Amino acid sequence: MSDLYPELAPWYAAEARDLPWRRPDFSAWGALLSEIMLQQTQASRVAAEIDSWLEAWPTPAAFAAAPTAEILRRWGNLGYPRRAVRLQQAARVIVEKHAGEVPPDVDALLALPGVGEYTARAVAVFHFRRRHPVVDTNVRRVVARYRHGLANQGHPRRRDLAETEALLPSDEERAALVSAALMELGALVCTSRSPACDRCPLAGSCAWLRAGRPDNAPSRRTSQPRFEGSDRQARGRIMAALRAADHAVPRPELRFVWASEDQRERAIAGLVADGLAVEEEGSLRLP
Repeated sequence: MSDLYPELAPWYAAEARDLPWRRPDFSAWGALLSEIMLQQTQASRVAAEIDSWLEAWPTPAAFAAAPTAEILRRWGNLGYPRRAVRLQQAARVIVEKHAGEVPPDVDALLALPGVGEYTARAVAVFHFRRRHPVVDTNVRRVVARYRHGLANQGHPRRRDLAETEALLPSDEERAALVSAALMELGALVCTSRSPACDRCPLAGSCAWLRAGRPDNAPSRRTSQPRFEGSDRQARGRIMAALRAADHAVPRPELRFVWASEDQRERAIAGLVADGLAVEEEGSLRLP
């Protein structure tokens, strides 16, 4: 396969969103923090909050030393607060093992608590400009349509890495740009619904477009687990109560937060096990 730099570089220069983590002076720590946040949160919301986080904790050392309760309160509704706890654990490892600097190597990033395959590659590529394939649902959709004429393909799989890497130039800087452009193309143009093929820089060689944009996506389950009344909702309500309190919350008071005793107890046990809450003397508080 030939690389996509000639088609994607001018399009990306003209169309890429102005996001904080793309600024030339953005720190490696800011890149890691933003990638962790972006795992479950829309880019626009992370973009609105990331600078204030970096003002509060501009380095891994500052974040590592911060009270965990303060971090969890600020995390608020960013979703899945376990990410905040794991990120602080990662910051402590960065301080202890990497002299307070985010490592550029994928394997070293993968060794950090809470950093998975995608996040490690994203930081190495988008900040340190290394040549690695980075595949999320957007990239997988673009590659599947462009190369194979297939519609939406769902969540990425490990075998997508080799195919995506084959589309990258050998030069590291150019490869990093192509990786970012593929992701941006999937987010803005080659979308899951109503793709804007007339604005796509790859339209001239897209197998899916040549085939007439067939609806040939593999069948998949579309039903999502019910959130209303779920254990997840119970956890979220209890976490919200702990964040709002300036003291430990007695267990009896949590009955007014969530009525079902069985679910409430499961939620409390899960929060304690995940390091999101501390139980002492019949009360619950943030760590």
